[in-house]
Amino acid sequence: MKRSTHAGFSLIELMVVVVITAILASIAVPAYNSSIRKSRRTEAKTAIMDLAAREERYFATQNQYSSSPAALAYGTDTLPISVGTYYSISSIGASIPTATTPGTYQLKVVPSAGSPQLQDTACQAFLVDQTGKQSSLDSGGNDSSTTCWP
Repeated sequence: MKRSTHAGFSLIELMVVVVITAILASIAVPAYNSSIRKSRRTEAKTAIMDLAAREERYFATQNQYSSSPAALAYGTDTLPISVGTYYSISSIGASIPTATTPGTYQLKVVPSAGSPQLQDTACQAFLVDQTGKQSSLDSGGNDSSTTCWP
């Protein structure tokens, strides 16, 4: 009698497929998460530019900048103020103009507490001042403007 042969995969072939899949997943998942973090930075940029526009509107009517979120129509003076799902306004600094110096402001937006954006170490804070200068800081407090404000 002749033995019949069974077609199928051996255990070694199956394990090779599992190993290749694991290697591809270990490369793809971190790259995907990095892309998601980069796309969420748009929320911070939109929020800080809206805040800067509110400062300029306030200046147009009051001839000075405000450090009060309530004066800028945020409804509260308590910081931080959430401006979306992932970011919040952490500081609004303003100086009053004098006869020799113009008024200034500096705005700062950071990831909200518990936000997955806290893992975005390249762009931990977004800043804008009264001249329109856009800057950002990494998790070490170093300038990362070229990375975060392309």
